[in-house]
Amino acid sequence: MLREAGALAVPEVVVALPELLALDWVEPGERTPEAAERFGRDLAALHRAGAPAFGAEWAGFVGALPQDNTPDDGPWPAWFARRRLLPYLRMSVDGGALTAVETALVEQVVDRVGEFGGDEPPARVHGDLWPGNVLWGADEQAWLVDPAAHGGHRETDLAQLALFGGPPHHDRIMAAYREAWPLADGWRERVPLHQLHLLLVHAALFGAAYRDAVGAAARDTLRGAGRATVER
Repeated sequence: MLREAGALAVPEVVVALPELLALDWVEPGERTPEAAERFGRDLAALHRAGAPAFGAEWAGFVGALPQDNTPDDGPWPAWFARRRLLPYLRMSVDGGALTAVETALVEQVVDRVGEFGGDEPPARVHGDLWPGNVLWGADEQAWLVDPAAHGGHRETDLAQLALFGGPPHHDRIMAAYREAWPLADGWRERVPLHQLHLLLVHAALFGAAYRDAVGAAARDTLRGAGRATVER
């Protein structure tokens, strides 16, 4: 799905076995401002390639967890709550990662998800675009690895990219992206909403170490509701 767009570099899969995944070697390179700007433009091109629906025609995974990719025409907020927030909230609660406080906050986000704006047609997204899944090559390209590719919201990829300290020259990436394809009004306020998906995945996988991050993202989402910020 990502390679077909012809927008960003994705290593070829050489071997795929139950216990082994081998990819073409990416020669490491410098993480320069110029490479960051190219990445921003190329990521916008990938997203613009679009997808026929939210989800995908194949079974999904994010990390070691299953991800429901049942194709869905949307609208995006309801799909995101149903397929990307609630399943990992349940897993996190069942695993003891969250208390009643964080659970109630995420449930409020789910109940109010239609209030936050940003509804768009499905983009072609990586789906797990935290900075560790971007390799900076000697060819001055950013290479994408370990995707959970599907039709989703482009802001989700961008919000995930800002997690865990963000990549080098993150400001240059975002500036180049927004120049190539401006983001909808209020996108900054929606960053914690989009990050909540991957934070819940981490809580489900790794437990209470992510409890505070989930709670903070849910609070920031609710706090940002209704604020109109023009970010063109």
